[in-house]
Amino acid sequence: MDVTLARTFLTVAETGSFIDAARNMNVTQSTVSARIKSLEDLLGQPLFSRSHTGADLTVAGEQFRKHALALVRVWQHAQLEIGMSSQHRDHLAFGAPMSFWDSFLLKWVSWLRQSMPDIAVSASAGRAQLLTQRLVEGTLDLAIMYRPIQPPGLLIEHLFDEEIVLVTSTPVRTRRSSSDYLFIDWGSDFQQDHAAAYPELTTAGLHLDIGSAGINYILTNPATGYFPRRLVARHLSSGRLRQPSRARKFVYPVYMVYPEARDEEAYEPILAGLRKAAARLS
Repeated sequence: MDVTLARTFLTVAETGSFIDAARNMNVTQSTVSARIKSLEDLLGQPLFSRSHTGADLTVAGEQFRKHALALVRVWQHAQLEIGMSSQHRDHLAFGAPMSFWDSFLLKWVSWLRQSMPDIAVSASAGRAQLLTQRLVEGTLDLAIMYRPIQPPGLLIEHLFDEEIVLVTSTPVRTRRSSSDYLFIDWGSDFQQDHAAAYPELTTAGLHLDIGSAGINYILTNPATGYFPRRLVARHLSSGRLRQPSRARKFVYPVYMVYPEARDEEAYEPILAGLRKAAARLS
């Protein structure tokens, strides 16, 4: 399939309009209509329901959206790897949720670039579901995540156990209140466990889906919240943060996920370096 058809479909789906899609892609509306017609002929199903208010995805269109995204990603990945091939002997694409970058993966990337400078590296942040999809479609070579599912063709290896602990920057003699509580989203498992342990805090006044960047808030404002211990260890040691007594902690296993069918000679030094980086967190 021409990847342009997939891109056109996604643009119409995003804008909800053939006219706006044509404007965004700098082509005529008739060109957009012809491309969508060609795509619908190929698939044998209408992808949009047209009306005077715009274009809405049909059931078939909703189902095709994830495949269109995958087609575009695969094409972009191919362009990236081919473009890098003249200067690098290989290319590693890997991803992880945002929370793993600080104090862990950025250090590993630094080691990787120093140890294997002839390997190009591209990295991205994302949630487990998207990372798994990209592993299956072949646009990722390696992913780090909590409690992954295991589709056929992927291997899962335990790296370390993540301990998420309650920390506070409020003065010692200050009584904490729910208005000072900061909820950081550390994934669906944490959300469920946190809601069960602290139902009164499920409607906290401040919810931040920004991962480790939330540390900057708690360091500059009197607040309390949960963070991975590896992210706050130095602040606990320096006294800028402290752990409330008798507070519950949450522990989640962290895994690396990679293809079962792989070049083991090329992969093993990379995986070995990641294992060593994870061991230093213990």
